Amino acid sequence: MRARLAAPPGPVELAAIDPRGTPGVPPDIPKEQVKDWSRAEVTRVGADLARLQETLYAAEKGGQGSGRRLLLVLQAMDCGGKDGTIKHVAGAMNPLGLRVVAFGPPTAEEREHDFLWRIRRGVPEPGIVGVFNRSHYEDVLIARVESLVPPPVWEARYDEINAFERELADDGVALVKVFLHISYAEQHQRLLDRLDDPTKRWKYNPADIDARARWGDYHEAYEAALGRCSTEHAPWFVVPADRKWYRNWAVAHLVRETLDGMRLAYPEPD
Repeated sequence: MRARLAAPPGPVELAAIDPRGTPGVPPDIPKEQVKDWSRAEVTRVGADLARLQETLYAAEKGGQGSGRRLLLVLQAMDCGGKDGTIKHVAGAMNPLGLRVVAFGPPTAEEREHDFLWRIRRGVPEPGIVGVFNRSHYEDVLIARVESLVPPPVWEARYDEINAFERELADDGVALVKVFLHISYAEQHQRLLDRLDDPTKRWKYNPADIDARARWGDYHEAYEAALGRCSTEHAPWFVVPADRKWYRNWAVAHLVRETLDGMRLAYPEPD
């Protein structure tokens, strides 16, 4: 799945990636059964995630780790499914070894520092799986589209982000950066769902409509971030996210493959 969903090298064109696509799903599964199949698969992969996370945590607590941890970075347009992904994928793991950090508008204290200050504070400790709900990329997305800082400022941030992620990788952080790719029509439906469903109405924010009016500008900003900040040590993955069942299945596989690649082992007793 890492190979299938990796952002293409060079310039990224989101219009060329189908938000309703299902790369990697076996073609022989009947359409009327695919949702049930995916739920069972996410449960099965979730058991692997729990085991691998425990191994990562145990190695560090047992003093035989090497500072390793995993950081899942989730970015999306409004209603893109970040919360749902965290619930279904990270929810399979033990909270003891999990840290979820959500980044909203910076506080007064955070604005007194450079844009990476609050991000550094959220990086997981060794042995922990961390999840960022939004991230440092907001500072080349909303900051760019809404002109919160002058162009020379956000332009310089791409190189700063790449240097920061190189630093993380060198310090034992396995980065999994995921852009949940939804369509304009799907976002419209999800915004309506938030208004129609009393249990989701609290999520509705009128500012989402303003951001929706600048859909093209945000896509252009995302394409720049994906193209300029996808590296060998910190690649971007584009997950078609119109189908929630596929989104959960794909992200679960991306995290499992990354943990598998870390070749984790329980510590030997002294």
